[in-house]
Amino acid sequence: MELFPIIPVGGILGVLVAIYMTSSVLKEDTGPKEMQDIAAAIREGAMAFLNRQYRTIAGLAIIVAVLLALLTRQYHTAVAFITGAFASALSGYIGMYVAVNANLRVAAGARKSMNNALTVAFRGGAVTGLAVTALSLLGVTILFYAFGGLANPTRAPLNIVGFGFGASFVALFAQLGGGIYTKAADVGADLVGKVEAGIPEDDPRNPAVVADLVGDNVGDCAGRGADLFESTAAENIGAMILGIALFPVFGVKGIIFPLVARAAGIIASIIGMFFVHAEENQDPMAALNRGYIVTSIVAMIFLYPISHTMLSGSGVNFIYFYGAALIGIVLSFIFVLITQYYTSYNYRPVKEIARASLTGPATNIISGVAVGFESTALPVVFISLAILGAYWLGQQSGMPGGGLYGTAVATMGMLSTAAYILAMDTYGPITDNAGGIVEMSGAPEEVRKRTDRLDASGNTTKALTKGYAIGSAALATFLLFSAYIDEVKLALNIKGNFPVDIGKPEVFVGAFIAAMMVLLFSSTAIRAVGNAAQYVILEVRRQFKEIPGIMEGTAKPEYGTCVDIVTRGALKEMILPGIIVVVTPIIVGLVLKAEAAAAFLMVGTITGVIIALFLNNGGGAWDNAKKYIELGNYGGKGSEAHKAGVVGDTVGDPFKDTAGPSLHVLVKLISTITLVLAALFI
Repeated sequence: MELFPIIPVGGILGVLVAIYMTSSVLKEDTGPKEMQDIAAAIREGAMAFLNRQYRTIAGLAIIVAVLLALLTRQYHTAVAFITGAFASALSGYIGMYVAVNANLRVAAGARKSMNNALTVAFRGGAVTGLAVTALSLLGVTILFYAFGGLANPTRAPLNIVGFGFGASFVALFAQLGGGIYTKAADVGADLVGKVEAGIPEDDPRNPAVVADLVGDNVGDCAGRGADLFESTAAENIGAMILGIALFPVFGVKGIIFPLVARAAGIIASIIGMFFVHAEENQDPMAALNRGYIVTSIVAMIFLYPISHTMLSGSGVNFIYFYGAALIGIVLSFIFVLITQYYTSYNYRPVKEIARASLTGPATNIISGVAVGFESTALPVVFISLAILGAYWLGQQSGMPGGGLYGTAVATMGMLSTAAYILAMDTYGPITDNAGGIVEMSGAPEEVRKRTDRLDASGNTTKALTKGYAIGSAALATFLLFSAYIDEVKLALNIKGNFPVDIGKPEVFVGAFIAAMMVLLFSSTAIRAVGNAAQYVILEVRRQFKEIPGIMEGTAKPEYGTCVDIVTRGALKEMILPGIIVVVTPIIVGLVLKAEAAAAFLMVGTITGVIIALFLNNGGGAWDNAKKYIELGNYGGKGSEAHKAGVVGDTVGDPFKDTAGPSLHVLVKLISTITLVLAALFI
């Protein structure tokens, strides 16, 4: 029991440091009135969207909770679902609140120094990282003990699987709605502003510019916060379920280990966060990478005594499980490097797309699609090596059935830096907003140069964290698939293996439907952006036509009208793709039964991960190919290559910011649904 107190300590410390960093950010200078007015419009639009979105999600969540209670006839499943849904929504709300208050202070801080702006931006992001991971840890822990963790620790993890389902449910709609909003506004602003009117990005004459800046927050702050909340929650619960089989050797320690590892990861992330600072002429990425390296090293150090204390038993050598944890941490580094290679303009893939833009939009699109497909290869290879390596180490530990638990420990290792990774992710939209505020307020060129450097590093961190998110999703869903199989075996009282025979017609059909569902979902998500963007484009064109003086700067555009139009469009368009994901696995399980549901889960995970890699990396490469041209290459801004680059970036926007990130949630949501309803599929 000696390490168990670290669980509440880690969770509470995360909350306290988040409060401290919130206070630190809010004390910073808010700059001149011009900046304050723009930031107020962004804040008002973002919070209005989030409030309307959460009201929509709350109605859907209540319906699902009632259905769960009726179907499972277990009150604790519905209670856990509502608790997970509420905590996921709260974490997204906290992150967004701080982000829309930090952006102004970063813009104001850039008037003083690079380090001041960097520190404020990163601390604003750190609030999201700490709030998400701490709420996830505390929520799972409280429910575990509330549902009998002390009296019956082998049953309690099965009673709280609804928590992961609730978190995944909210995360899917939060990511979908936010992703549709941000890209509809971005596409509308770019196509009419940059291409048709020929004005720069974030130009105050563009009626959609405030909606675009609002979108950075609702998509990348609230959406990603809910995404990683459900990741940590679902993966903790899945690993705890696998620990049930090891109870005869490890006792309750094998079940509690994921919570202890998560608490240690929060503490390691807090330590790393205080190493983020930069000199005036230093690359901001160097400061962020320093904090990430420190976090990873501290996590490695912490996991050694934790593994020794909790994963030692008669005939079991803990060092193999510790090795599995190191595999997870190393895999996160590898994913960061691979994503950087495919999405940074310092490397061959992005330069290849930029060069293809010389001959027009068609060749730009062809090159971008090719890069996206290519980018799936190395991640799949390294995920496979990590799973095989962690499984082999678990087998060598001397623990019967230790292979699967080795993969669970690797997942815990990869997620040990989740708080820091999420801080880097939220740092991106904060710096993007700060750059927009500086541009729209007419700040001096020196200030804009600082925010441009921060924005460039923010674009990199957003791309890197998407790679991390899908890598952790791949490991996690293998873990959750194993947890589902264990739950089916418990329900059927099977002691050996539960075979999934793909040669059976109903099992093959279940797998086939899963692959189709991933592509159908991606289609509806991308189409939703196109539909919502059309509303924006028509409105921006209307304002340019009907409000004289906008282009001359003598009349002010109607920013609020664009914000309202995108809000209504995004909330309307998010319903269909969300329903597809929730309903399809339930129908497969009820009609084709447990074995077909297992095949659905397996193939849905594989297809979802690969398509997400294609969408994330292809979209990120298109984005930075455009930026590479804007730096003066291949003719620079206004050239034919630049116009082709803008078209490619527009195509890639819903790939990397709507469909791709939503697939991270999809692969975990289908896992939590099958876990919760496993008994009904038998």
